[in-house]
Amino acid sequence: MKKLEEAVRSVEMEGLLWGASKLVAVGYGIKKLQIMLTIVDDLVSVDTLIEERLTVEPINEYVQSCDIVAFNKI
Repeated sequence: MKKLEEAVRSVEMEGLLWGASKLVAVGYGIKKLQIMLTIVDDLVSVDTLIEERLTVEPINEYVQSCDIVAFNKI
């Protein structure tokens, strides 16, 4: 899970700031990584972040899927 978090946090974009993280139990001993992040809406597209940065080589070796738990627009 440490390598997963390192891979995700290695993604850098102007207007993207990674925050706190935690492991959340899913069931049967399986855990998922949950990370808070802040984006500047005019600079970062959520779709671009997920489709072009988090689901491509080499990160897709660790990332199976991405879910948005909460979304606040300021």
